[in-house]
Amino acid sequence: MALTTLENIIDVTVFQDLPAVNSPEKTAFFESGVIVRSPLLDSLAGNVGKSAELPFWNDLDATSETNYSDGTETSATPVAIAQGEQIARKAFVNKGWKASDLSGELAMGGTALSQVKNRVDSYFVKQWQRRVIASANGILADNVANDSGDMVKSVAAESIAAQTAATKFNRDAFTDAVFTMGDSAQDLTAIAVHSQVMATMVKNNDIAYVEDSEGRMNIPTYAGLRVIVDDGLTVTAGTTSGVKYTSVLFGGGAFGYGEGMSAVPVEVEREASQGNGGGTESLWVRKTWLLHPFGFKATGTPAGESFTLAELALATSFDRVIPRKNVPLAFLITN
Repeated sequence: MALTTLENIIDVTVFQDLPAVNSPEKTAFFESGVIVRSPLLDSLAGNVGKSAELPFWNDLDATSETNYSDGTETSATPVAIAQGEQIARKAFVNKGWKASDLSGELAMGGTALSQVKNRVDSYFVKQWQRRVIASANGILADNVANDSGDMVKSVAAESIAAQTAATKFNRDAFTDAVFTMGDSAQDLTAIAVHSQVMATMVKNNDIAYVEDSEGRMNIPTYAGLRVIVDDGLTVTAGTTSGVKYTSVLFGGGAFGYGEGMSAVPVEVEREASQGNGGGTESLWVRKTWLLHPFGFKATGTPAGESFTLAELALATSFDRVIPRKNVPLAFLITN
C-alpha cells in the first residue's frame, strides 16, 4: 500500500487561502459584539514591529463648569483637550503537527483537506479564546493592584462551610458588578461564565433563551445579556476550602482584534533522516494576532517576542488609561 503523505493531501496555497471552517468571527465572543475586528487593527497587525500605538482623544471634561457670559472685558480661558495612547502588543503564534501522527488519520481522499482545515482552525480558535480570557485575568489583576478593584465585585466565601446562596451567583451580586460602571452600565452586552456558574443560573431559573437572527439556535441570556459559557474562565481555590469562579461582563467592543500575515503562513516540512531514515513530515501554521482590550496599554516586557498566556494574566501586563466607566468590562467573583 502506498504511503499517503501530507504533501499528497495538502495543497499549501489552497490550504492557506480557504476560508476558515472555525474562525474567531464565529465564536460567541464575536457574535455578541464583545470583540470587534477592524481594518485599522488588521493594518497595524501587518506592520513591522512588536507593538502598535493607538492614540485617542480624551473626552471633554463634563465636570468642568461652563463659563457665564457677561458684559465685562474679562477674558475667558479655554481649556486644553488631552490626548492619550493605548499600546497594543502583537502575538506571533505557530503550531506544528507531525505527519507520523496525522497522515494515516487524515488520508481520506477528497475529504482529507477539509478535515485538516477544520482541525487546525479549531485549535487556533481555542487558543485565541484563551488569550481573551488570559487578558481579562490580567486586567482584573491590574485593577485590584492599581485601581482599588473598582471594576470588581466579589461575594465569594473562602471556605465551603461559609458558602450560602449570597456567596453564589445571584441577582444582587450581578447588579453590583454591573454598576461598577456607574451610568455606563447599559453598555454591557454579554457575560462569560464557567459552566458551574451557568448551572447555578439555570437552577435559579434565571436564563431566558432567544432565537438567533436565522432562527436556527436558542441563545441563553441573563438580564438581557448574552451568556457565554467557557470552562476556561478562572477557577481559584479558597484560602480554606472550596473554589471561587470569576465571571466577566463585557460591553460591545471591549476588545479590538486584527490579524496580520506571517511571511510563510503554512508550510510542510520534510525531514528525511527522521524515523530512522524513513522520513517524517510536519505541517506548520503561523499567525500574527493583535488582540487588545479597549482603554488599556500593554505594559511590561514578555520573556520572548510575545506575551504567553501566563504573562497576559499578570497585573504588570496591562494599565488602564481611560476613566473606569468608559471601560466596558466588569468582574464578578462568586462560589
